[in-house]
Amino acid sequence: MITIYHLETSRSERIVWLMEELGIEYKLEIFPRETTGAAPSPLKAIHALGKAPVIRDGDVVLAESGAIVEYLVHRYGSGRLALRSDAPDPRAYARYLYWLHFAEGSLMSLMLIALVLSRVPEANASPVTARINERVKHMLAFVDVELGPGPWFAGTEFTAADVMMAFPFTTMKHFLDVDIATYPNIDAYVLRIASRPAYQKAMMLAGPRVR
Repeated sequence: MITIYHLETSRSERIVWLMEELGIEYKLEIFPRETTGAAPSPLKAIHALGKAPVIRDGDVVLAESGAIVEYLVHRYGSGRLALRSDAPDPRAYARYLYWLHFAEGSLMSLMLIALVLSRVPEANASPVTARINERVKHMLAFVDVELGPGPWFAGTEFTAADVMMAFPFTTMKHFLDVDIATYPNIDAYVLRIASRPAYQKAMMLAGPRVR
């Protein structure tokens, strides 16, 4: 059985959600954050970096959200939630790959910079902060336009790309002052995500614990 090591209020909620979407049995071990917000040291006994998500599948211990998502989908998905390279529409396959990697490669990396700057009082008046905030708005506007045809990031089919892309607009909103309602396509997308039974169950088990 696959074990998911989940850090509360973190991107590792994606992995719980993915397993619920795939209907695969798993064991969930939840680690509370330290009072500082840091990951607890026991996670280092599982993976040297001491971060989440991490999964254990037999002798395999794997970290990194995107890597775990691809591993689970290709190893256990039986063709579900992933588009194949020989799909009839190569554009849909390209979109699937793009958004699967855009989530962490472009969007979350920028949002995390904005989050760090928002927590440094001295940075409030910095032109760097202003530039980063403008980049966040520009990126969200881009995503909003791309979601227009919808209903999902790869097109008509819900895929693992959506599992990766939802987090910046759901749990992340508790920490970064971004008004998703100003982006109508993203806002509607979040409602579609929230209506999925697998997402609802995953959030009950591993959703954000905002203090």
